[in-house]
Amino acid sequence: MKICGITRVEDGVAAAQAGADAIGLVFWAGSARAATHAQARAIVAALPPFVTVVGLFVNPGAGEVREALASVPLDLLQFHGSEPPAFCRAFGRPYLKAIAAAPGVDLLESLAPYEDAAGVLIDAPAVEGVPGGTGRTFDWALLPARLPRPLVLSGGLDAGNVGEAIRRARPWAVDVSSGVEARDASGAPQKGIKDAARIAAFVEEVRHAAR
Repeated sequence: MKICGITRVEDGVAAAQAGADAIGLVFWAGSARAATHAQARAIVAALPPFVTVVGLFVNPGAGEVREALASVPLDLLQFHGSEPPAFCRAFGRPYLKAIAAAPGVDLLESLAPYEDAAGVLIDAPAVEGVPGGTGRTFDWALLPARLPRPLVLSGGLDAGNVGEAIRRARPWAVDVSSGVEARDASGAPQKGIKDAARIAAFVEEVRHAAR
């Protein structure tokens, strides 16, 4: 499982201590969860061994990706925009390709060009131009019975629904962001600020469902 949108050292450490397999660092300026290269380096430096570090990009230029790779030790790249396959595979790192599930979208057709992806991340549709981290789920019935690459399931997951999601979709992995964030006085997620207790509860539900 991946805890995405990490912006603070303590949140990266909390994710690792809870048992997350990976953390996600957002390098898209349009996100409230974006991390600077300096923030990202500090987070990665605090992680224990065997935690995969994923860098998330949305329609970046090649120079932007190379700058991040030169500055931050990223294990895996995640492309969340309309990046073509040749671009995704151009950086000498395994990559995930994210696709939004929506009625009328042929997921198999959309994913076919990304045959060398390490996995495919299926997410809810963008909200107001923001891809991912929206806190919204999608209809898991839209998922094909068989996908060409391992499925990473995302979109509105939290400790309350991830067990059902795993049992229904049988993904290779799950990805969470807003579902483990701290809440403000109105109950809304504080974007980029994770809650250690919510992370621990999410991880426990994933483990329980995977047994």
